[in-house]
Amino acid sequence: MSNHSENQPHKFYPKRIILIRHGESAGNLDGSAYTTTPDYKIPLTTDGINQAKLAGKQICDVISDSGNLRNWKVCFYVSPYERTRSTLREIGRSFPRKRVIGVKEECRVREQDFGNFQITERMAIIKETRERFGRFFYRFPEGESAADVFDRVSSFLESLWRDIDTRLPYDPSDDLNIIIVSHGLTSRVFLMKWFKWTAEQFEYLNNFNNCEFRVMQLGDGGEYSLAVHHSDEEMQQWGLSEQMINDQKCRASGASTEKCQWYLDGFFDHLDTDSEDGDTEDRAIDRTVS
Repeated sequence: MSNHSENQPHKFYPKRIILIRHGESAGNLDGSAYTTTPDYKIPLTTDGINQAKLAGKQICDVISDSGNLRNWKVCFYVSPYERTRSTLREIGRSFPRKRVIGVKEECRVREQDFGNFQITERMAIIKETRERFGRFFYRFPEGESAADVFDRVSSFLESLWRDIDTRLPYDPSDDLNIIIVSHGLTSRVFLMKWFKWTAEQFEYLNNFNNCEFRVMQLGDGGEYSLAVHHSDEEMQQWGLSEQMINDQKCRASGASTEKCQWYLDGFFDHLDTDSEDGDTEDRAIDRTVS
């Protein structure tokens, strides 16, 4: 999703949207924690708390870099889980109170639902099945698929733009930064929705490490891009293909390119671009982008 994709102008665009995964949790350290504690109550470990403190300093440095003479503000959105709320609490220690214009608990950016209490042996079999079935469409028994998470993240994005347009108390001259404290899969799905990545491309994306963050920043052409802040090497490590990275760089530079042509080629590589039957080809492409 680019900031121009809704066919209606927004009053203002944040300079950055930053996605961060929670710190190390008791469940990350020992999967058996889920057999006795509901997922949403799983706490951070001591290392997870320290990771969150460090991440707060790192994010604050990104936002308040020495070359930034403008006034900057932050608004946080956080999953309602214990580990994400605790992560936010530690991140928040790095931000002066006057810089924070809002904090909102947002249920739609919660973790993928794996069911209720998770029996270790059963979950191992289920996750093995997911790898064979496909991570995006596989639905956990009594839980969700990544596709289900995609649907609620899509709904959240609509609300996010309404907040930015009408609800957040900021001056348009400020550099507004949106920070979303969430979970690994949810953050990958957020990026997939925003940048229109396919279900096949999702399968190659690597999960965020604990307290690892991604910076989506406005580029010169008015598009959000990962390539403004992050290197090609980083994006490769995350599972982005060469075409996906090139798309990010075009978004960052505002280069005039055949938009989404790399995306269309994945569907229409069998078509002869020099075909005399141009009308047929044009109609096929029109159906795809409509």
